[in-house]
Amino acid sequence: MVVQTERDDATWYECENCGLLFDEKSDASEHEQRCDDTEPSYIQ
Repeated sequence: MVVQTERDDATWYECENCGLLFDEKSDASEHEQRCDDTEPSYIQ
């Protein structure tokens, strides 16, 4: 599930599986479908 959060006076969408943040809800939803429930291998 994608969670909406407020950080640095902006709205972000967070993948509940790995915690990666996105500025577009559609991007977060697409990522979450492929997410393997581990920390991302790249810097957020």
